[in-house]
Amino acid sequence: MNRREHDLLGDREVDASAYYGVHTARAVENFPITGIPISAYPDLVVALACVKQAAARANAETGVLAPGIATAIDAACAEIRGGALHAEFVVDVIQGGAGTSTNMNANEVIANRALEILGRPRGDYATVHPLDHVNLSQSTNDVYPTAVKVALLFAVPRLQEAMTGLASAFSGKAREFARVLKMGRTQLQDAVPMTLGQEFGTYATMAGEDVERLGEACALLAEVNLGGTAVGTGLNAPPGYAGLACARLREITGLPVTRAADPIEATQDVGAFVQLSGVLKRTALKLSKICNDLRLLASGPVAGFAEIGLPPVQAGSSIMPGKVNPVIPEVVNQVAFEVVGNDVTVSLAAEGGQLQLNAFGPIIVHSLFESVTHLTEVCRALAGNCVAGITANAGHLRATVERSIGVVTALTPHIGYAAASDVATEALKTGRRVTDIVIERGLLSGQQLDALLAPEALVSAPLG
Repeated sequence: MNRREHDLLGDREVDASAYYGVHTARAVENFPITGIPISAYPDLVVALACVKQAAARANAETGVLAPGIATAIDAACAEIRGGALHAEFVVDVIQGGAGTSTNMNANEVIANRALEILGRPRGDYATVHPLDHVNLSQSTNDVYPTAVKVALLFAVPRLQEAMTGLASAFSGKAREFARVLKMGRTQLQDAVPMTLGQEFGTYATMAGEDVERLGEACALLAEVNLGGTAVGTGLNAPPGYAGLACARLREITGLPVTRAADPIEATQDVGAFVQLSGVLKRTALKLSKICNDLRLLASGPVAGFAEIGLPPVQAGSSIMPGKVNPVIPEVVNQVAFEVVGNDVTVSLAAEGGQLQLNAFGPIIVHSLFESVTHLTEVCRALAGNCVAGITANAGHLRATVERSIGVVTALTPHIGYAAASDVATEALKTGRRVTDIVIERGLLSGQQLDALLAPEALVSAPLG
């Protein structure tokens, strides 16, 4: 069964069981782009409901919305915030119109649920209208960016939590490997000795330090243009509405959202999204670098570095029996590539804005949520499915230190640069160990070498 609805293009049949209406139905037809509906990002749906709920309360307080209608809208929004009706948010995440279709989808779903709460049938818009009531004192141009910022403020803390967990996993390995001596490398060449614990401690720092950077980016998201309506001037909103709407949004969400000092600027400027995207790219690139290292250090297990072992999580080949691949680091790399591409998209979309509005909010939203969501999941996977099970090939690592001419650097202050150079040259030519040549030449005793090459003597940071 269908019901007939009307918009500026004329009448259109809508599925009678649907909570969305004619505007949403047309958008579904117009934008069959990704096949991903906005409901794929539950934080955005919840944020839209939060904004509409705040608007309804502010409109009731200013006297422009009847209390009974406001209460019904409020109740409908509360249900959506609780997880109801998310499947009714069906428009594609990528859409023309600067997010208008997303706002219309929310207006219609909320209106029709409010009608049911009032005992009226869906589509009875004379009682509760998607635009005249649910969208009262609002525009897509203030609702949509405000909801996006709120949604990101919901989502990013989960990424921060996942990154903190990953950093903790690396820290645990740093403690476990604190006394495992190895050769450090620069430009893939032997450098000087260090411990595997120091190497993993570095990864802990790299994974953890951007938690704070993300917090700084989120602080910029807390400034919203709600109440600015179409271009930031507040046209069609009653006096006092903007302040009330932002106050009610703070109460509903528990987030420190504040009114933009310049709503006109805030309506057209997407700099906060660019900033967040840049931090996400920074995070992704650092995680990718770490995973490059893990793959290299675990390469082999015979014909590679073979310094560490990654936990085997699945068979690696359909043709080579026994082969196990570093699949978790590989998936992190791929997500990092995606995030970098998303940052380029956000950058181009930000630059493409014109005059009082940036029309490309939907692709910014899709890019940011894809990056945040996928980074969150790969941080969890890397911590739980990889880092937690990494083992050290301690004997092999110690042997490479003893064979490497890089160890000569630690002996130079004690035997002199010229003697150290001669020892290194002979070691390279003959393949003999540096320590054996030093003892043979009478430069140092075995006991002295043991003391100089002890982990405590070779590294500056405390061990264990």
